[in-house]
Amino acid sequence: MDTASICLGSGAVEFWDSRPVEGTIKNVTVSRQGQHWFVSLQVEMAIADPVHPATAQVGIDLGIATFAAFSDGALHPPINAYRRVAKKKARMQRRLARMVKYSCNWKKQRQRIAQLDIRIANCRHDFLHQLSTATSKNHAVIVVEDLQVKHMSKSARGTVEEPGKHVAAKSGLNKAILDQGWGMLRGMLAYKQAWRGGAVIAVHPRYTSQTCPECGHVAKANRVQQALFACVACGYTYHADVVAAKNILALGHRERLNACSPR
Repeated sequence: MDTASICLGSGAVEFWDSRPVEGTIKNVTVSRQGQHWFVSLQVEMAIADPVHPATAQVGIDLGIATFAAFSDGALHPPINAYRRVAKKKARMQRRLARMVKYSCNWKKQRQRIAQLDIRIANCRHDFLHQLSTATSKNHAVIVVEDLQVKHMSKSARGTVEEPGKHVAAKSGLNKAILDQGWGMLRGMLAYKQAWRGGAVIAVHPRYTSQTCPECGHVAKANRVQQALFACVACGYTYHADVVAAKNILALGHRERLNACSPR
């Protein structure tokens, strides 16, 4: 890693050149994260259309107890980056609330909380980057759920005239949903597949956890437990999240066939 310099309005500033710059620089963005500064270079270059080296396809079911279940049977547990330090952050915030506002100790405590938030984000990003990179390298087609995270994590508090129900439970669920980074994973898969010449297909997850992949029977009773699927029609049993991933992959196949068929 070498040092280089970049010219800003106030003069030249040195930075660590983490990778060689290819192409023509079109835009430079300087940002700050905590006590650290970063520079991002946007370049323009001509590249050939990539061809994905793999031929495998996979469906992915996202959840909270199991972060990602693949249609080939692989299960990836969640990292829960925020939940692991939630109590520590709450203590730090209570301590901050007892301090004199804008005092030196107050500013130091705010900085400690900011550093903890950065560590949470870094842990989540590292986990998602590793999973998305491995998945993109090994699969030419990836089918994911078209999850509306914004609506799923909407508050259940309601209004004064119409108060919500089970507000505390829904609040905990919302925190768990936002802690996973489902939308971030989908975005990472999309641009990494574009780099490699692969494809990402988003399908509606309706009834994917209640449909038998063997006989096609759809029933709420098929979902015996959170992690167990047992078809009441043919008796097929398997991990419920993997069953959902298999159905998601099948939906992706149908969407590709419909898109390719002549009108």
